[in-house]
Amino acid sequence: MSYDLTNQRVLITAASRGIGKATAAAFQSAGAKVAICARNEIQLLETKMHLETLGDQAVLAKVTDLSIPEDINQLVDFVESDFGGIDILVNNSGGPPPGTHEQIDDEQWSKAFEATLCSSIRITNRVLPRMKNKGSGRIINLSSYSVKQPMSSMMLSNSIRLAALGWSKTLSNELARFNILVNTICTGWTKTNRVEELLENRAIEQDATNAEIEKAITSSIPLGRMAIPEEIASVVLFLASPSASYITGAAIPVDGGCAQTI
Repeated sequence: MSYDLTNQRVLITAASRGIGKATAAAFQSAGAKVAICARNEIQLLETKMHLETLGDQAVLAKVTDLSIPEDINQLVDFVESDFGGIDILVNNSGGPPPGTHEQIDDEQWSKAFEATLCSSIRITNRVLPRMKNKGSGRIINLSSYSVKQPMSSMMLSNSIRLAALGWSKTLSNELARFNILVNTICTGWTKTNRVEELLENRAIEQDATNAEIEKAITSSIPLGRMAIPEEIASVVLFLASPSASYITGAAIPVDGGCAQTI
């Protein structure tokens, strides 16, 4: 199914690569007005140019560090000044680094908390006033299937993503009366740069090759493979579309049927 999101104004964070980039491409192809941000300026501008080949609309792009509150303020001001508001917010961020409890210090906990939870809270707070005034909006949070079963050596992600899920569900209840829908997508293993880094870390830890680690992981996935970013993006697009007008507070697994994590 294809969607026409012409004149819908969407902001996607951490969108220079991976799932964020694929999501931006899906919205651009659907005719939406797209704004993206990322920390790496070169990657961000390359993504902007790529996206503009997919549709007639110019794409807004701003270098942003989501762990810095003032960067978030400047980002939202920049987008709202150009678009006049934001109809759809896609909260995406790179996950925290791997590590066990004993390997993580206080500073790493604080950084992960800021990047994974606080950034979404802050940017959501900034876009809500205009959404409330309009009487509609969509907030879509990208998370991990580790919220249903913790992953080994992923203490930070396992802990903080559960907190983010609790925030998202509670927020959906509070905003329903404004017709602002809040949902979370819990992604499984997906072919992204971050997953390649995780495979490499595990290969080093287990004295194995990346291919051997990937085979062990995919053997636990009923569909027998990892997702590609575009498959996640298609679910984001659905949740942003009129077809999802009665879905809020959901945590939707897009994980190939994973029953366990390794």
